[in-house]
Amino acid sequence: MLQQFILSSGTVFMPPKWSLGYHQCRWSYRSDARVLEERFPNPKSLVEDLHLTGFKAIWMLDPGVKHEQGYFVYDSGTERDVWIQTLDGKPFVGEVWPGPCVFPDFTQSNARSWWASLVKGFVSNGVDGIWNDMNEPAVFKVVTKTMPESNVHRGDIELGGCQNHSYYHNVYGMLMARSTYEGMKSADENKRPFVLTRAGFIGSQRYAATWTGDNLSTWEHLHMSISMVLQLGLSGQPLAGPDIGGFAGNATPKLFGRWMALGAMFPFCRGHSETDTIDHEPWSFGEECEEVCRLALKRRYRLLPHIYTLFYLAHTRGTLVATPTFFADPKDPSTMCDEGIDQLQHVLPKGIWLSFDFGDSHPDIPALYLQGGSIIPVGPAIQHVGEANPTDDLSLLVALDEHGKAKGVLFEDDGDGYEFTRGGYLLTTYVAERESSVVTVKIAETEGSLRRPKRRLHIQLLLGGCAKLDAWGVDGEIIQVKMPSEDEVSKLVSTSEKQYKIGMETARCIPDVEKVSGHTGIELSRTPIELKSSVWALKVVPWIGGRIISMEHLPSALVDLLLIILGDTVPGTQWLHSRVEVNGYEEFSGTEYRSAGWSEPYKVIERNLEQAGERESLMLEGDIGGGLVIERQISFPEDYSNIFRIDSRILARTVGAGSGGFSRLVCLRVHPMFTLLHPTESYVSFTSIDGSKHEVWPESNEMFFEGDLRPNGEWMLFDKCTGLGLVNRFNVSEGHKCLVHWGTGTVNLELWSEDRPVSKESPLRISHEYEVTSIA
Repeated sequence: MLQQFILSSGTVFMPPKWSLGYHQCRWSYRSDARVLEERFPNPKSLVEDLHLTGFKAIWMLDPGVKHEQGYFVYDSGTERDVWIQTLDGKPFVGEVWPGPCVFPDFTQSNARSWWASLVKGFVSNGVDGIWNDMNEPAVFKVVTKTMPESNVHRGDIELGGCQNHSYYHNVYGMLMARSTYEGMKSADENKRPFVLTRAGFIGSQRYAATWTGDNLSTWEHLHMSISMVLQLGLSGQPLAGPDIGGFAGNATPKLFGRWMALGAMFPFCRGHSETDTIDHEPWSFGEECEEVCRLALKRRYRLLPHIYTLFYLAHTRGTLVATPTFFADPKDPSTMCDEGIDQLQHVLPKGIWLSFDFGDSHPDIPALYLQGGSIIPVGPAIQHVGEANPTDDLSLLVALDEHGKAKGVLFEDDGDGYEFTRGGYLLTTYVAERESSVVTVKIAETEGSLRRPKRRLHIQLLLGGCAKLDAWGVDGEIIQVKMPSEDEVSKLVSTSEKQYKIGMETARCIPDVEKVSGHTGIELSRTPIELKSSVWALKVVPWIGGRIISMEHLPSALVDLLLIILGDTVPGTQWLHSRVEVNGYEEFSGTEYRSAGWSEPYKVIERNLEQAGERESLMLEGDIGGGLVIERQISFPEDYSNIFRIDSRILARTVGAGSGGFSRLVCLRVHPMFTLLHPTESYVSFTSIDGSKHEVWPESNEMFFEGDLRPNGEWMLFDKCTGLGLVNRFNVSEGHKCLVHWGTGTVNLELWSEDRPVSKESPLRISHEYEVTSIA
């Protein structure tokens, strides 16, 4: 059934072989040591230099085209009338990286052919691949993060004709990838396009690879990347992988090394990170991590003949590349358990699974097993795909099944171009069979007109425990391996296991350190402190601003019943969820945005656990300079567990001589960024001190409330879809100013204290609390 689904939606494009190597990327290589002086003065020359050393270059193209007369892309698109329109028939203009932009309407064949013609010229710079980013399409400074649903697409009749954006939104990225793919193909019919897309839809695998988006440098996201890649494969997209090491934040050496060791086995293998993070290259985390990365990538390149064969089968037959373990035995429940990230067990499906390595076993690298009945082709270790030669020695790893048989295939062609569609390939089926004490390996079947290269064939018969029997011959001829006695096999396995154990014990493991000497930046892979009551679950990261990164409400029985009635099966509501290093609940020490206090490390002064999971509290303190500290206590009051309370203050520990005991001018600014589950159906409601009632909607962008217009000690963030409101109560005498700021899918409800100096005797305070209420 899965194969039928994949065949009906279209199989993956046949990738050029080079694209299955390791990709190294970063936003952005800016320093003179990394790129040519003055950035890229001669891009074509740069690419030519890269090609001389075996590198390929993938360039980024986003859909947003700068809205500027005189810019040739904008002018030609306007002339061809290719832009998405508003209801009044004018081109929609939205802000993205270049500023105000217009967007091609890829639902029109006219727009797709226009884009493809531009891509054809773009490729003439020596571009090997194209990366389509921001193609949901993303739009800045709007709550929905994309263009209005009312925008008009003048689509082709076969796609649905003229429709609003809500009709075409999900296929926009795929149609852009299709246009890019067709443009690259028309540029050179002897080269296969390589396109990488962020947005896609069922069938986008016909045109592009997919990566899993902007992930974080955390162990949780490493773990998530496995299931995401597998699920994309089950959805028809086999050419997928994550940003190895994490895009946002700074990986630790062990996190990066472990992720590279795993990522080297993903169908699409790329390291990528965002600007202002520490270096995230394989050589950036110390010698131990570099060695693990080297071993992992050598393993990938040795397995490349097998990986390339898997993609040929996926392209021609609709099979998977990365396969879930339970596919080996769908009836075995042990392969389908979904344990927590800290309780994962090493479970293999039933049957014969023989361990093997390439002399690269290491505690920080995954163990390899080959299923009984399998033969996989392996090549030599190479620095890049272009180094491989058809006459290189070919190795076959052979794992016999319970009947003493095994089978496997190898696909070979030029690695690029389309001669394989005209018979210019070689598909070889190898078989192995044991009779008595002899295992015979031979070719059972061939396909294609490509002549077999003259090369040596190395048979490695797996015995278990990483032990092997070796035999050499010529590819195309019958090779026989004489099996030793059972006692001799047992000794070989025992010796191999001892060597394996010694190797694992003497290996230089990646140290458990937070950062490498000489690196500065934010550490994301520590474990946040969790605080829980009967209805609240909070996560706090003291080491970066003492911020709260998660605020989840666990409903009471009454609210839970309401959620069930409303058809909501979610057990809790995530009112706040942020990255470790930015946003979430923050506090500043001045009126300036992100003044001292928001990123400094905080100490845990006190933590109380009166009862496990009930009425916990946490006291933090952060040094903000000049003898000042911010103290913050997070607690669940004993008399009312439905709320949690935050008591914060700026106080003077020591102040400079001659100051009269007073500090510089400070303001305690409480800055929580709440996550909107339904951005267009959420608003802030309150009654002011003067009795006037207010509803503040996202369209207002940002509003200050001062004096008698301040909320009278209470305001609420209300979600119309869920019928739930997050109530924030505070002491009016402490909150001198209130601010509502709507972002993209978020809202800030800020409390500002007065702006004044503090002393030991006169700190600034803000005490406030949160409660979730149901509104009929």
